[in-house]
Amino acid sequence: MKWINMFSLLVLFSSVCALDARATSAAIKVEIIETEAGYQLLRGGEPYAIKGAGLDSGDIVSFAEHGGNSIRNWGTHNAKEVLDLAHRNGVTVALCLGVGSERHGFDYDDEKAVKRQLDRLRKDVLSFKDHPALLVWIIGNELNFDYSNPKVYDAVNDISRMIHELDPNHPTTTTVAGLGLNVLKDMQERAPDLDIFSFQAYGQLALLPGFVPKQGFGKPLMITEWGAIGHWEVEKTPWGAPIELNSSQKAIIYRYGRERLIETLGDQVIGDYAFLWGWKQEKTPTWFGLFTETGEATEAIDELHFHWNDSWPVNRSPWMNLVQLDKKVATDGITLSPGQEYEALVAVSDPDGDPLSYRWELKPESTAQQVGGDFEESISNLADAIADPNRATIRITAPREIGAYRLFVYAYDDNNHAAHANIPFYVSRP
Repeated sequence: MKWINMFSLLVLFSSVCALDARATSAAIKVEIIETEAGYQLLRGGEPYAIKGAGLDSGDIVSFAEHGGNSIRNWGTHNAKEVLDLAHRNGVTVALCLGVGSERHGFDYDDEKAVKRQLDRLRKDVLSFKDHPALLVWIIGNELNFDYSNPKVYDAVNDISRMIHELDPNHPTTTTVAGLGLNVLKDMQERAPDLDIFSFQAYGQLALLPGFVPKQGFGKPLMITEWGAIGHWEVEKTPWGAPIELNSSQKAIIYRYGRERLIETLGDQVIGDYAFLWGWKQEKTPTWFGLFTETGEATEAIDELHFHWNDSWPVNRSPWMNLVQLDKKVATDGITLSPGQEYEALVAVSDPDGDPLSYRWELKPESTAQQVGGDFEESISNLADAIADPNRATIRITAPREIGAYRLFVYAYDDNNHAAHANIPFYVSRP
């Protein structure tokens, strides 16, 4: 009798586990309803307010700990891993399907290639459509970047229709670089099956509150990338090097972008994703990442944390106040003589009174010609140019080779936070 009872318990336990596995793998329906004020995103029948950031291979755990609840990525190469980890941390995923772009050589006049792409994406949709972390399908990324063939949006529409046939539970969108009227016209005419229009704007985000009302959008919008002003949008030195904002200036941009721009659009916008919850090399190693290359959080994360939680994090990042080279700032167009010594200094404060440490680095100016966020190789530091790189004030020996360079400084507290700044300069003979 005891063996029979034990066997019955094992059967019951197995049945419960099976039911639990089915429950955790079931899709959660996501829909958009129109309201008097605009649009409302629902997940599982309940209003869902996106607290989002772009994250491909970054730290989902830290993102959730800061109060974020939704990420967008840029491909399905690691989708299962990302979806599973997101779900374990209460995070949803706007999953991006890899769609060929004209600037990378895809020909939308090639009907066979378009058909092969549709068949490939069908497999992705079938693989991930029932995952409980899935929120939205993103069909390609910035397909309008340097495009000339509007047939790309015929293909986008076909992909959206295919998704809706296979998956009744998740909306579709595609992302657009900038605020071009030509691509808006192509999307409206050729891709009516899309549920959402998604824009990606950096400095141009300031134009969005004026752009949206004029266009009379009949669909909800998302901002799937926004953040630091782009290196293509900022002031340049006389030799053409873009002048980067420091980490505290960028934090102000994130606050302004959220409070003064995105929020003014009200319920027309159903969600946004700040860029980038992680790190990347693009012109510099500090331009777009919310973290440093070595993993420290910057002040912009404090701003996102405050927006997502209505309170500041327990410990905050250092504030960058000033960085100078030869008593000049980056906008002064600094030129140095080869082999000569100069002083550089940084002034940083910490809101929690934490002790600070420093690191200076010197690199050649980036010569990368990539656009659209394409992969760039990291740039190695120049050795022996800085005698003591771990002080707030240093002496730097200008390289002997004529050309463009950039001096970086990082200030760290003892709680895995950092502030950063850099100064471009040019070495030339007197």
